[in-house]
Amino acid sequence: MKIGIAGLGTVGGGVLDILSRHGDLLAARAGRPIELAAVSARNRDAKRPGNLEGVAWEGNAHALADDPRIDVVVEAIGGDNGVAKELVERALQNGKSVVTANKALIARHGAGLAALAEEKGAALRFEAAVAAGIPIVAGLRSSFAANRISRVHGILNGTSNYILTVMEETRRDFADVLAEAQALGYAEADPSFDIDGIDAAHKLAILSALAFGVKPDFDAIHVEGIRSLSAAELRYAEEFGCRIKLLAVTRLTDEGIEQRVHPAMVPKGNPIAGVSGVLNGVTVEGGFLDKCVMEGRGAGAGPTASAIVADLIEVARGDRSPAFGIPAKALQDLVPAPMDRHKGTYYLRLPVIDRPGVLADISGILRDAGVSIESLLQHGRAPGEEVSVVLTTHETEERRMRQVVERAEGLSSVLAPPVLVRIEQF
Repeated sequence: MKIGIAGLGTVGGGVLDILSRHGDLLAARAGRPIELAAVSARNRDAKRPGNLEGVAWEGNAHALADDPRIDVVVEAIGGDNGVAKELVERALQNGKSVVTANKALIARHGAGLAALAEEKGAALRFEAAVAAGIPIVAGLRSSFAANRISRVHGILNGTSNYILTVMEETRRDFADVLAEAQALGYAEADPSFDIDGIDAAHKLAILSALAFGVKPDFDAIHVEGIRSLSAAELRYAEEFGCRIKLLAVTRLTDEGIEQRVHPAMVPKGNPIAGVSGVLNGVTVEGGFLDKCVMEGRGAGAGPTASAIVADLIEVARGDRSPAFGIPAKALQDLVPAPMDRHKGTYYLRLPVIDRPGVLADISGILRDAGVSIESLLQHGRAPGEEVSVVLTTHETEERRMRQVVERAEGLSSVLAPPVLVRIEQF
């Protein structure tokens, strides 16, 4: 099977490295050799791992889609539009299978691309697009196929998980740890996609489609990042026996499919709470499966390239099964569950002036919103100065907590925006 690789950065270079090192092993597992026929990248002179001797170099990535020698195109360019989308569409239109790690592309256009692949008798594979070192896409497509999935949740972004882990361990604030993560190469110069939850949301859209047989719908996801978290939240989480993680959750509800990405307190007894550093972790629940927890590296050259090559082996074996586990025409439009109807328990921290009557004002706001307090903390006294009032609630609706936050912000005694964090009781 002859392949072409578009993009020879971290991911494409990693694929080249595996092909160069493990050619005989891959041939044995695939049932035939997997040969690199052509590549396309911006910089021809860059130093790369692996052997490019005898491999054709194309200045235009589209040439890979038109090359009659090539059976499979590996798209490692990135982006949900532009060259990447054009290349994938053109390759599939020409009957060539496509393997990609492009989560944004699949989250935005996956249903249409899957339909085109089926129409042309080609395969579309994207194991590397979600938690690369964890075979969650293959799991939902095949291994868990006998089960009616009720919920998938986990940590899908290693950068945010690293930052939160270091914040917890060192009791340093977000900005300081982010700068260190950038210096160490764990965070990009522009880390917005990671720390604002966009990367995790792209992946969650794909998991929702696989778990529930719906079209990926990135725009239906509630997304919050970790910028607003301070070291104080990590310390209070410890007091409550929890850790804070940037969680991605998709689940079936009576009102539709709930999709949300946001920081959450997770009890330490939950396996996901123990996923630290740059690792990812995913839990699948439902049916005869009950619960399955997986942990591994979610990014980097090795894990991502490994997932791409695993897909190449499946294609070499002749697997042309539907990309999302069911025919594209059977994928349903996603009906989103309203986020304001989400039910759960909450942590709320209010920076206030320490003076008589403050707690009464806060209690009145909670009472009027129909929210019941489970626990309340205020460490020490500082009359006339700032202190934090921290509380957790019994189960309530999201809309009620939003009402509490809005009204609390209007109190003269509240000195800074309240911090609201959901508590997950998986």
